[in-house]
Amino acid sequence: MTERGALLGGRYQLDEIIGRGGMAEVWRARDIRLERDVAVKRLRVDLASDPTFQARFRREAQSAAGLNHPNIVAVYDTGEERDSVSDVSVPYIVMELVEGVTLREVLRDGRKIVPERALEFTAGVLDALAYAHRAGIVHRDIKPANVMLTPNGTVKVMDFGIARAVADTSATMTQTAAVIGTAQYLSPEQARGEKVDNRSDIYSVGCLLYELLTSQPLFKGDSPVSVAYQHVREMPVPPSQLDPEITPAMDAIVLKSLEKDPRDRYSDAGEMRDDINRCIAGEPVLAMNPADQPTRVIPSDPMTTTARRGVAPTVAATTPPVGPPSPPEEIVAEDLEEEPKSRKGLIALLIIAGLVLVGIIVGIFLLLNGGGGPTASPTPTPTVSVTPTPTPTPTPTPTATPTPMVQVPDLKGMKLEDAVAELTRLKLGYGTKEAPGDAGTEDQVIDQNPSTGSVPEGTKVVLTVSTGPAQSTIPQVVGMTTEQAKTTLDALGFTKVKAVDEDPKDEPIEAVPGSVIRVNPDVGRSAEADTEITLTIATGNSIVPEFTGISFDAAEERARGKGFTLTKEEVEDGTVPAGQVLEQSVKAGQAAPRSEAITVKVAKAPPTTAPVSPSPSPEG
Repeated sequence: MTERGALLGGRYQLDEIIGRGGMAEVWRARDIRLERDVAVKRLRVDLASDPTFQARFRREAQSAAGLNHPNIVAVYDTGEERDSVSDVSVPYIVMELVEGVTLREVLRDGRKIVPERALEFTAGVLDALAYAHRAGIVHRDIKPANVMLTPNGTVKVMDFGIARAVADTSATMTQTAAVIGTAQYLSPEQARGEKVDNRSDIYSVGCLLYELLTSQPLFKGDSPVSVAYQHVREMPVPPSQLDPEITPAMDAIVLKSLEKDPRDRYSDAGEMRDDINRCIAGEPVLAMNPADQPTRVIPSDPMTTTARRGVAPTVAATTPPVGPPSPPEEIVAEDLEEEPKSRKGLIALLIIAGLVLVGIIVGIFLLLNGGGGPTASPTPTPTVSVTPTPTPTPTPTPTATPTPMVQVPDLKGMKLEDAVAELTRLKLGYGTKEAPGDAGTEDQVIDQNPSTGSVPEGTKVVLTVSTGPAQSTIPQVVGMTTEQAKTTLDALGFTKVKAVDEDPKDEPIEAVPGSVIRVNPDVGRSAEADTEITLTIATGNSIVPEFTGISFDAAEERARGKGFTLTKEEVEDGTVPAGQVLEQSVKAGQAAPRSEAITVKVAKAPPTTAPVSPSPSPEG
């Protein structure tokens, strides 16, 4: 047992415990060589007693020691110290001592975290993860308790390497306290016992951001198993439904990071961090569907209007949506301002044309009806040249061609190729993602976004394509109780689980009654949700062997081989050798609980009597 004042590695003097967790305790300590305060984390003795865990912990601790980033708690040293009580070599890690509070403490204080600050905290966590992921380290245990906030507002992520070492052991979720404590931040693939990668950390960060924004965990339940079940099966409630201050962009970021399929999440921590920074800056985020982005109309450039009053200002059709839409009144006012210019030009043109027409008619009339009688000499008619005033041709006001609107069809149930053909015909874009579906739905569209409604031509419709019934890996449930095993399997979506008793003649004598001793299909196999899974349960019974006719010593040996104990009851019997079993309380061939002793009657020799001497004869 470690005590205050103990010296680890001849260098780190323990002072006081400053934290305890499901797998370790953290001490404030003094590095007597460099004269600085440090934090020392020592693994629990029961975990350290596992040689596999020790080796993996040592390897991961060494990797974590190479992470040098301002948002990561620095690891200075690693070592091992033999525990004086258990004589087990216990690994420890020497870390930077960070003054401040964890995000868990901030949340427990009940103080509301404004959305912008929640995003900033999360961006710091993602900075740390992006660096660690590039170094090949997956954290696997991101949660509020593992994120420190220093007095100057810097985010520090703790416990790199340790969480991975724990996750790599063979312990199941129901057996490892360290994993039970983090079920609220567990990715679906972790809950299913599948291989995890950087995107599992993305999911955990999504859980963290969700809690920072809403002040409540993503999922809650009565047990870690029920919470894990929700991570695998349930869809999250958008944060904005819990707090109206949360914007659609924040919703989109959170929900993208919480996608059940890792392929649908952000590809890496840097991508999510960049999207958060865009959100903080008020820019469009990649997580939002383009159709959901707010549209902004940029007002006309007043300089252009002033310089050329006869030409309407041009509005770029590709202006990025970087702000709120302009009021419709501005657009109407612009249109009305240009209208009188066009009307004046048209009126002037009509007047000039009318004057020219009148002049022509008058000239013809005078030519045909000249002045004087028939004897009068003709008087030449003066020619009047009428030159119309040149008028500038009015320039039509250019207007932006509205994008045609298209009605999104319901494509659910269609084969993917047919759905794509229909979208192409309607001049809509498309994207695809895969998800499990019901039997017989392989390669069919089972969902779409947007689902219905009118959208601009060219809008991308994301099609969710069925991969058929979901498959999960059958977890390690051998050794669990029947109830524990069924709950664990139910959390992974297996709906057809039955339990059968083991045949007493085949049951191992070390099996604990009521525990699972065999699973069919085998542990580690992939199976669909409706696969029938059979749990073979230990009954605690064995077949009683034959004890009669053999010596008690031989009977005891035979009983031990079947897990039974014998109670000896001696009876006098001179017909068989002493020590031979005459009877047994449970007949041979019957099943009986191993926990109950079997009584056997064992022969003992009757007492011997002295021979009677003949009486002397009277004559003698």
